[in-house]
Amino acid sequence: MGSSAFSLVLALALVAWVTPAEKKCQLSGLWRNEQDSLMEISAVRDDGDFQGKYLTRVTLAGGCARASPLKGAQQQPGEGGWPTFAFTVRWDKFSNATTAFAGQCFVDVAGKETLTTMWLLREAVGSLEEDWKATRVGRNVFTRKRTPKGKILPSLSPFCEDASSPAP
Repeated sequence: MGSSAFSLVLALALVAWVTPAEKKCQLSGLWRNEQDSLMEISAVRDDGDFQGKYLTRVTLAGGCARASPLKGAQQQPGEGGWPTFAFTVRWDKFSNATTAFAGQCFVDVAGKETLTTMWLLREAVGSLEEDWKATRVGRNVFTRKRTPKGKILPSLSPFCEDASSPAP
């Protein structure tokens, strides 16, 4: 009888371990990447669309950055899958550049949520001959930043007069 009980407990533990899709990955909320940039995503609508703000802590020219608008969409995950998503950030308040991100959301067995992304940053250039240097590519990993409810990015965005290009 003891062997049967042990087998049952072991089977239940394995089922819980191999079905991480039970833990949902929610895009909405505040996220921080490895460069200390912050992203706040509003609630994801039923159709997958979302919007929010992005506050980069890195700029190409070393200048001051402001919170910039982001818009995106989440692909609804299939059974047992993690959602993929894409969004753009328009750095219009301090730069003539746009960044497109594509990524996927994961939750590990401990419940830690992670967004892995690849990005393309396109900066305006003055001529076709300069086109070769206008696009940069990179990778960011975001983790959830736990905070009290409410929008917080506007309070973290410093006042600045600089116009510089960001690096996500």
